Amino acid sequence: MMKVSLGLTTWSEHPALIDGAHRPVKLSEYAQYLPTVEVDTSFYAIPRQTTVIKWLAEVPANFQFIMKANRAMTKHLNGFADQQPPLADVFAQYREAIAPLTAAGQLKTILFQFPPYFTAVPANIDYLQTVRRLMGSLPIAVEFRHASWLAHGVAGPTAAFCRDMGFTLVAADEPHTTATSIPFYLRTTSPALAMIRLHGRNVTGWNHPGKEWRQRRTLYRYSKQELTGLAKLIQNLTPQPEEITVIFNNNSARDAAPNALQLQKIMGLHFEGLNKRPPKQLSLF
Repeated sequence: MMKVSLGLTTWSEHPALIDGAHRPVKLSEYAQYLPTVEVDTSFYAIPRQTTVIKWLAEVPANFQFIMKANRAMTKHLNGFADQQPPLADVFAQYREAIAPLTAAGQLKTILFQFPPYFTAVPANIDYLQTVRRLMGSLPIAVEFRHASWLAHGVAGPTAAFCRDMGFTLVAADEPHTTATSIPFYLRTTSPALAMIRLHGRNVTGWNHPGKEWRQRRTLYRYSKQELTGLAKLIQNLTPQPEEITVIFNNNSARDAAPNALQLQKIMGLHFEGLNKRPPKQLSLF
């Protein structure tokens, strides 16, 4: 039977998990509710191994981490190549940093989220092969942000390529009617893991100009009807992988955690082995 797990992007920004308290959520608190988390800080800077070891000390033994690949590894720094160490060195440093997760069996996958200008051309297909070579047998998930990878007549070969490379092809839920969005394409390309990332369906905010564009893009709360439809897609996925993970990234208005807990209820999911929650204090008045 396929395992379904739910998680959020980062652990600190979800006050719904701590009764709305106005403070960052601790990883140990997050792990009282959900069995996996997507770490996005590794996109900006490769973490120290000591930091990764500290994370492991705060979570139960079956808790899983999805680590975002560093931006030097996803071609987000193409214009600054002369200021970066050799690519092979970056990959080696990254692998060393996450080695404690691998050793503990708590690395779910490494997420390579490519930029919109990473198009489906031979040079980028070659780069994906380089990624596999430099990462060895580590689990990898890829999320494309240019529609050329999933265009009519191309999506099938893209999925087949991911299957050959042992990549999980991420299905991204986002507005699908804008010039800069990609279609939702859920396929099993790895027998171990399928993955959905939910960015929200805020059409107006997706291409919002200005300094607040990051916040506007994910300003969206999924309705119960939308989550029920998502649950059906998950349940009907064939062939079924061993596990499918759903990551909620719609957090501009702190909607990710409530939506994740709502989907958990809709699907009747029970996550075993979480951190123990403290008892609720009873009011006598």
